[in-house]
Amino acid sequence: MTLDLKEFFTLNNKAAVAFSGGVDSSYLLYAANEAGTDVRAYYVRSQFQPAFELEDALRIAEYTGTEMKVIEVDVLSDQTVISNPEDRCYHCKRVIMGTIIREASADGYGLVLDGTNASDDTDDRPGTRALKEFGVRSPLRECGLTKPEIRKLAKEAGLSVWNKPAYACLATRIPHGEVITADKLRTTERAESLLYEMGFRDFRVRMRGESALVQVTSEQHEKALAKYSDIAAALSKMYREVIIDDNTR
Repeated sequence: MTLDLKEFFTLNNKAAVAFSGGVDSSYLLYAANEAGTDVRAYYVRSQFQPAFELEDALRIAEYTGTEMKVIEVDVLSDQTVISNPEDRCYHCKRVIMGTIIREASADGYGLVLDGTNASDDTDDRPGTRALKEFGVRSPLRECGLTKPEIRKLAKEAGLSVWNKPAYACLATRIPHGEVITADKLRTTERAESLLYEMGFRDFRVRMRGESALVQVTSEQHEKALAKYSDIAAALSKMYREVIIDDNTR
């Protein structure tokens, strides 16, 4: 029989949460606190995360009354990660989760949780392999909670990130096999910040050589085409060419 979250935390009443500031790990923190769990959040700040992710995480930690530890990790010091192979996510997750587990263990937390949910297709995710190797548990997935259900519960809980779009790290904007550098990551973050300021949500600016491939949802595609001149002008100092992708997200 599938456990519910309250039962999960009754059986596991002391845990560390690998916290990203997204809707899944935010609701996991909320549920842990509601169940009276001794829980601490661990947020990894690296070159792969934009600044707004930390801001969201701090806001949720305060709202849920959770102690949050920010850990600095230099992911660009790992040569395999920056070489950007097809399974980069596996190697990056090993670096990040290994750091969280060491920090949590030193603080007295032997169990580490993450926000993988029942809607996530874990079969083809390299990062999932790293979680299994480290023994990280995913209560939302174990309890059968899907993304739409989590968003609904997060909204009811008053979590500000309940409708936050899923966010993949900045490294995903650089094609596999192309070396990841701090400059490329900064360029990507700046470009996406500019589009956010223009009113776009749930989008990506991917590097294609010296060009920017802008991917938006189908609902925003006409808006992106109508604002092409503004987008191109905003990104012109960073990219030689700006392309609006016809294949919407």
